[in-house]
Amino acid sequence: METVIVLLTRDLRVHDNPALAEACEQARHVVPLFVVDPAIEPRHRADFLYAALHDLRGRLRELGGDLVVRHGEPVAEAIKLARQVEAGGIWAAADVSAFARRREERLADACAGERLDFRLFQGLTVVPPGDLVPIGGDHYRVFTPYWRAWSQAPKRRVLDPPAQVRLPAKVATGSLPEPSRNPFGLLKGGETEGRRHLDEWLRGGLAGYAEGRDLAAGRTSMLSPYLRFGCVSPIEVVARSADRPGGEEYVRQLCWRDFYYQVAHAFPELPRRDYRPRRAKWEDDEEAAEAWRQGMTGVPIVDAGMRQLRAEGWMHNRLRMIVGSFLTKRLGVDWRVGADHFNDLLLDADIPNNCGNWQWVAGTGNDTRPNRVLNPLRQAKKVDPDGECVRRYVPELADLPGSVVHEPWRHPARVPGYPAPMLNERLLS
Repeated sequence: METVIVLLTRDLRVHDNPALAEACEQARHVVPLFVVDPAIEPRHRADFLYAALHDLRGRLRELGGDLVVRHGEPVAEAIKLARQVEAGGIWAAADVSAFARRREERLADACAGERLDFRLFQGLTVVPPGDLVPIGGDHYRVFTPYWRAWSQAPKRRVLDPPAQVRLPAKVATGSLPEPSRNPFGLLKGGETEGRRHLDEWLRGGLAGYAEGRDLAAGRTSMLSPYLRFGCVSPIEVVARSADRPGGEEYVRQLCWRDFYYQVAHAFPELPRRDYRPRRAKWEDDEEAAEAWRQGMTGVPIVDAGMRQLRAEGWMHNRLRMIVGSFLTKRLGVDWRVGADHFNDLLLDADIPNNCGNWQWVAGTGNDTRPNRVLNPLRQAKKVDPDGECVRRYVPELADLPGSVVHEPWRHPARVPGYPAPMLNERLLS
């Protein structure tokens, strides 16, 4: 084939990129294309995304190519470019969200109308959604049997970057928005940064992962935003982690990501509809929901998590569970309220994991115990025993000694500017 367009979406890397690798093998010219879609402007994630695109452009230039950027509706822009460069095909990475699947269907129809070769490549997960199915079912509803099947499933090899990317002559590459000052100041997007994080994690953090993963101040890989945008390959992360000390527990947690992707593949209503119907009615309490969003519930561990989310676009996984349980089980607020807020602020938010985890903590999801309620005070003393996390993100409480920081209402002096707890002490203990 003379020319292939590779439509990049959530695979912003040159390492282990199946669509890009195959295109460079099969076609004389390859056009890596990213379409900035104003209809789904990622708001706060824009800085991370634009940094990732600038990094990808640099890597492609090192290989002799470039990143072609267009602004508009992705299908229309891809077809327009295909006509301009006389492409024979448009290839892309497969996704599972309802939005992405509708885009893929429109692109497939448009390619058929233009007599273009349309192909989808698996690369967002370690095992493609739908490849593993239980006897008598279309997807795994419980994690443990999925983990057993997933562990034994063959994994494809990690692909090297293409030796060369040859762009057709006279293609306008287009302009990229410059990242503004990162309001979160925590992580910079891009394959270069993602691979650096992975290397550092394998050298210094993975071995102690099992012992420290539930501590709010404990070290985690911080790879989730890079996986979300495809700056690093999940297959490479698993391949490089599995046989190292601490690797098995870490890989098991990565398997949860694949688990929710296969759930979303089979149950595309996951973002809006209960996986398991809930009988009780949710509370319509916007005042409580807003206090939770702002980190002003009066429960320090909850407020610390919510303020970290606002400040950094990230939150420790254990804190996500605590704040989620507090919203849904203590305040009785619909999990969709929490999922929408997380989706607005998290750098690593993607639909399968965000909504799957919210449904799990709310008791409406997979492999869940509907009556389980996380006690915020007990959890605080486990995940933040020294109060380090609370003191960092709730500075009003920084001067409180010891474990009193988790129960400021027990301190004889009221803390100025910090609210009383939304729930009485009996419900918190």
